[in-house]
Amino acid sequence: MSALLDVQDVTVRFGGLMALLDVSASVGENEVVGVIGPNGAGKTTLFNVVCGFTRPNSGQLTWQGRRLRRHHPRELAGIGITRTLQGLGLFPHITVLENVMIGAHRHGRSRAVAAMVASPTSDRDERALRERALGQLEALGIADTADRIPGQLPYGVQKRVALARALVTEPQLLLLDEPASGLSSDEMNDLGGQIRELRERMSVLLVEHHMDLVMQVCDRIVVLDFGRVIASGTPDEVKDDPRVLEAYLGEKVDEQTGEVGSLDE
Repeated sequence: MSALLDVQDVTVRFGGLMALLDVSASVGENEVVGVIGPNGAGKTTLFNVVCGFTRPNSGQLTWQGRRLRRHHPRELAGIGITRTLQGLGLFPHITVLENVMIGAHRHGRSRAVAAMVASPTSDRDERALRERALGQLEALGIADTADRIPGQLPYGVQKRVALARALVTEPQLLLLDEPASGLSSDEMNDLGGQIRELRERMSVLLVEHHMDLVMQVCDRIVVLDFGRVIASGTPDEVKDDPRVLEAYLGEKVDEQTGEVGSLDE
């Protein structure tokens, strides 16, 4: 499988702190890749490097075979990458539909001058953006919230609004930063189904700490601990890896017998 996104030997230092050390990972076409690890493992730092928030000290990122050089978060949608935030990131004083339309503006073709004078081209674009946004809300089962203010809605529904705003750009790669945080079990199951459906038309890079969701939806998983990749593979390969069990349980696992012992031994 050819890599859509390729992260190669990325190292990030914050002063004397080594946040990532020679980390490599990739996402193929129509693939869901999860990044997991204990608190402080470097998951958020890796996500921020991909998004352009954090500049690596060394290593490189390649997107569709071309190296990404000093890219910025505002440029992501233009190259086919969209991200969600750990928080909602919704604008509280405009409607759900207007929030999603902000994401859809990547598809508007009219120039700012045309929009300022309300030209026919601008009007057509606005109608097309509205239809695109409404279609995405309908696809996620929340079209009835279009005229509501986000703060009036349950948290799980607000999460879907944030996802709709990301999906309306029709990305090739969707970056999901802890999308299950704050969701109930039923909402998490619904999210898992949505992610599996998304795989049919895009790739997904998922940073998440809910292991059940990760194991359910991911084709491959990269495990970080103290800024290093300690394991990588399919969910079945990763879940039984002694290094992963040690990182999460704080216990040594004998690779020959599978027995668990205290780290103090």
